[in-house]
Amino acid sequence: MSLLDPVKGFGLTFGQMFKKVITQEYPEVVSPTAPRYHGRHVLNRHPDGLEKCIGCELCAWACPADAIYVEGADNTEAARYSPGERYAAVYQINYLRCIFCGLCIEACPTRSLTMTNEYELADDSRQDLIFTKRQLMAPLLPGMEQAPHPMRLGNNETDYYVGSASDPQPVPASVVEGRPAGDGPRPSEAGYR
Repeated sequence: MSLLDPVKGFGLTFGQMFKKVITQEYPEVVSPTAPRYHGRHVLNRHPDGLEKCIGCELCAWACPADAIYVEGADNTEAARYSPGERYAAVYQINYLRCIFCGLCIEACPTRSLTMTNEYELADDSRQDLIFTKRQLMAPLLPGMEQAPHPMRLGNNETDYYVGSASDPQPVPASVVEGRPAGDGPRPSEAGYR
């Protein structure tokens, strides 16, 4: 052991003391996130307003944190929420558990579930961090109709999912009451459909 060993430990400390401090002015100045940032989830719609989610529960099975809860129900001709046989009657994501890994997005067979760049999810109420289907649904764009309603883009689910129907307009970056969701394309705009 050398007499200089204790002084070597302070070398790093003294080297950092004289460097310029980098301070971010968050939340006054919000820096844009990376284009493929994993943030808040959104449940997408078809161009006529029907939900893409078919209530298959694959996202809940794929979630390693057990943060997603789905209850599927059957569509009827009187009340049709999605083009398929089923739809998600109950859909919840618990953001107290979610680790934003994106495995639920990969598991979704209809590309109903995507992630936005929204990351400001802090709250002082545990109950408010369990997002319901109403909070997760993409907003209605011009030309869309609130479900339930009959299929408008074809006679069966194949017309919707295989590609006979045109894809919807991209969901606006702001999916939460006027709050900016960051810059860059959403996964649904980056070639994931």
